[in-house]
Amino acid sequence: MTHLESLLSPCYHCRRKPILSLRNKLGSKVASNSIGAMATRKETSNIEAFITEQGPIMSSVKHENGLTSAHTIDHDSWQQVGLLLVTSFNCGYILSFSNLMLVPLGWTWGIICLVVVGLYTAYANWLLAAFHFINGQRIIRYRDLMGFLFGRELYYITWVFQYLTILLGNMGFILLGGKALKEINSEFSDSPLRLQYYIIITGAAYFLFAFLIPTMSAMRRWLGISTILTFTYIIILLVVLVKDGKSNKNKDYKIHGSKADNVFNGFGAISAIIVCNTSGLLLEIQSTLRKPAVENMRKALYTQYTAGLLVYYGVSIVGYWAYGSVVSTYLPEELSGPKWVKMVINFAAFLQSIVSQHMFLAPIHETLDTKFLKLDESMDSKENIKRRFYMRAALFSFNTFVTAAFPFMGDFVNLFGSFTLIPITFVFPSMIFLKVKGKTARLEKKVWHWSNIILFSLLAVVTTISAVRLIVNDVQQYSFFANT
Repeated sequence: MTHLESLLSPCYHCRRKPILSLRNKLGSKVASNSIGAMATRKETSNIEAFITEQGPIMSSVKHENGLTSAHTIDHDSWQQVGLLLVTSFNCGYILSFSNLMLVPLGWTWGIICLVVVGLYTAYANWLLAAFHFINGQRIIRYRDLMGFLFGRELYYITWVFQYLTILLGNMGFILLGGKALKEINSEFSDSPLRLQYYIIITGAAYFLFAFLIPTMSAMRRWLGISTILTFTYIIILLVVLVKDGKSNKNKDYKIHGSKADNVFNGFGAISAIIVCNTSGLLLEIQSTLRKPAVENMRKALYTQYTAGLLVYYGVSIVGYWAYGSVVSTYLPEELSGPKWVKMVINFAAFLQSIVSQHMFLAPIHETLDTKFLKLDESMDSKENIKRRFYMRAALFSFNTFVTAAFPFMGDFVNLFGSFTLIPITFVFPSMIFLKVKGKTARLEKKVWHWSNIILFSLLAVVTTISAVRLIVNDVQQYSFFANT
């Protein structure tokens, strides 16, 4: 443990008043059980720089170890979080994965990448879960952990990466919800309304749920409904896909396009596979778990990467098998059968997405609530209800507007899967390991983690170029507010 780490450990999540007290103590040679030496002026400045989300501590929201949040900490069971992960990742996004993940790669490389990326993502999250505690101090936000270990620059980089991931992911959810509603309407009308109207309806529904269910832990009572909706539309979807696949005798699995296109599209597919396996919000999700938080988080991850992964991989593979390289970016557009089949699938996917999208956006709600709500009052006090309404309304208004202006499904998935999600999923955990355990780790472990840092940094660059290239192509093909 470094000199700076020993200084930070006992006070990192405290408020400014304890920090000022610590500065006074650092001026003397007195050392307590948790502070082993004097801090330099630069180190003390760094300590203050990390305390960016804290205000006066209120007893109603001060949790163990001085952690302060407007949302619940140390409350949920691993079964609840495991079910939350399974249903949230088996959301409407899986209706686009056949096209995004397997069409650019084909059968051989597609299956290889599914297996390798799935296993590696499970390992990276398993590793990161262990760093929820550093030197006995519980750290409930990913960006706080990076700032704690590496300084303010990595704090803000992680903050930007996480928020870009969350915002772009939520826009993708809004777009998927809008497409589901448009598909329902198209069954009754030959000239359905523009996609943008359904995007607005979806954004309003998401806002209402986020306002009424303010925290991730509060989703507990909705997980049963989400599970029923999830497996309702997935089972019906799989039955129709198998039926269509058997009747489709002219399936083509060739990878079409030039070699350059195939290479870039292949890296884009890898980004999509990463997106369907991880959120980049593990520590924030883990903060809701009761002790032992590390063991419980890993149990929840085992649930996601067994039962959960089999479902969303299964839908992706069967969809590609049924339609081949011409599979749509939104599977229900391809389905045969009576109208009620498409209606049930689309409506169930829409309702389920209202619940599942909340998990991915909850860290932004937590940050805003901790910063702007009156923490000495109840979450449902008159003043806090008003403030929560305005914050949720502003956030979803922005996300809905951007989604309506840029309704390109693949762009959302590929961009936040490359530029932001690869570093915080694969690069940062290895950096954390080397920082915390590098002095005592064996040589082969150090080589392993340095290899991860180099390899996935290069992959992030290449996949980002691929995603930007796709955006440029779509901008040339579509106009703003395109009715896709």
